[in-house]
Amino acid sequence: MSTVFWTSVIVIAYCYFGYPLATWLLARLRPNPVTKDELVEGVSIVFSAWNEQDVIAAKIRNLLAVDYPADKMEILIGSDGSTDNTNAIVEGIRDPRVRFFKHADRRGKMVTINELVAASCQPIIIFNDARQELAPNAVRELVKNFADPRIGCVSGELIFRPREGQAARGVGLYWQYEKFIRNCESVVHSMLGATGAIYAIRRELYQNVPADVVLDDMWIPLHIIKKGYRAVFDGAARAFDDVAATAEEEHRRKTRTLFGNYQLFSRMPEMLVPWRSPVAWQLFSHKLLRLAVPFAMMLTFVSSAALVSYPFFLLMFGLQVIFYLAAFVGGLSGGGESPHMRVVKRICYVPYIFCVLNYSALVGLWRFLGAGQRVTWQKARQN
Repeated sequence: MSTVFWTSVIVIAYCYFGYPLATWLLARLRPNPVTKDELVEGVSIVFSAWNEQDVIAAKIRNLLAVDYPADKMEILIGSDGSTDNTNAIVEGIRDPRVRFFKHADRRGKMVTINELVAASCQPIIIFNDARQELAPNAVRELVKNFADPRIGCVSGELIFRPREGQAARGVGLYWQYEKFIRNCESVVHSMLGATGAIYAIRRELYQNVPADVVLDDMWIPLHIIKKGYRAVFDGAARAFDDVAATAEEEHRRKTRTLFGNYQLFSRMPEMLVPWRSPVAWQLFSHKLLRLAVPFAMMLTFVSSAALVSYPFFLLMFGLQVIFYLAAFVGGLSGGGESPHMRVVKRICYVPYIFCVLNYSALVGLWRFLGAGQRVTWQKARQN
């Protein structure tokens, strides 16, 4: 039983601490820098929208105001069966750069995106979402990376605006941690997934994404890496959004993401083979082991409980009980405003969000094995 305990602890420790440290060291010792340069290539900005009447007008105004030559930019918007005023709002915008494609039926994001890319006319495709705001220089910074012929995909950085609340702080901290790892992976060779709100590719490298794929921002970069190009992260190209306000909101998003990871591994197993994939180690350590962590957590708890007659394992079991109690309290303390409750929130929000994210991995597995995952998306929050 002690072997089970130590194996599980090693999996958790390597996944969350050992791998980030190893990647950081490798990025420092063997960096693979991108040769950025001023480049003004034509860009096609594409996004799919469903019932986005609250944000679509501001989104289009934001895109039209970016610092990029008007004659080198087009905006392709696909309405995927919107039933609110989205279509009317877009049709009311008179600008030759805006091209609108609407469908009465809701068919899913990837069907819409495939059609928009097919209709695009420029050599660089920039993917984004309806809600996030791009920085004025975001497009220009993305395009600079394509001066390096090795680069096939570039992701910008999603910046979460400061927001009060236990879940918001926990998710924001976790996102900073993830961006740190993504940046290190990019310096070594390639990131594993782009930020869906802001990433760009060479149009010639695009191949239609199956309609049931839920993580296009991983599927597309990984296929580009398979073709011998790099997929890199550039923090100079920024988009802005609000962090998830509740743990339930983040749970829905993360469950969909982790379901998508299972889907990708089942359809692209060759990317885990070291002699066929330049990112096999990163995928195994960052993505595949993350899916194993919930099981490692359960095994660590059970094995230490079985060995409580030994002082060391009694201590380990007690520390885990304290950790999970803190997570439980974190889940109950959302509405507290007293000074004491604010202290409790700050102590408990990290274990709480950590447990929520790992629970999401279990739900993602359940859906992958048979419960199913919707292809059409549900808006994460109402604006």
